[in-house]
Amino acid sequence: MTDRRAELMDAAIVTLAREGMRGLTHRAVDRAAGVAEGSTSYYFRTREALLSGLLDRLAELSTAEIAAVDPTDIVGVAGLIEHWATAGRDRMLARFELTMESTRRPQLHETMERLGGHFRTMAEEFLLAESVPDHKRRAANLVAQIDGLLFDQITGAGPARSHADLQDALLPLFVSAFAE
Repeated sequence: MTDRRAELMDAAIVTLAREGMRGLTHRAVDRAAGVAEGSTSYYFRTREALLSGLLDRLAELSTAEIAAVDPTDIVGVAGLIEHWATAGRDRMLARFELTMESTRRPQLHETMERLGGHFRTMAEEFLLAESVPDHKRRAANLVAQIDGLLFDQITGAGPARSHADLQDALLPLFVSAFAE
């Protein structure tokens, strides 16, 4: 993503996280990015293009963060979830907002499926490399369970968890992923 597009999408992430889907407009993104009115609509002509661009930017940022963590290191994975629930909270709120919106927008749903598939594939490749049997099913379960844990942390639906609590919550996921 070009620097200007990334800058606009970063502003859109903050706008979406703070204002919700109704508050996410091209003008609101322009204001958040501190750019001239019309800048966002120049790069992302329609609302669908704006939402798609947001998903692509979220996936780009998350992919880089995931790649920087050793997936066998439960402490590192817990740290990543903790990061997403704190410093990366706006990004995760935006992601969950877009996930819900994708249930009502077929084109957005297609993009969401493609990007979600990317993360499941990353988990599948790791589990396959570790010779985990039934790696596809286990990868899908692992990703879903981590998403649920993250959702609880982001929304406050579950108890606030310390780093040690996150590790404890992840342990059964790791054990079941590697179980015969």
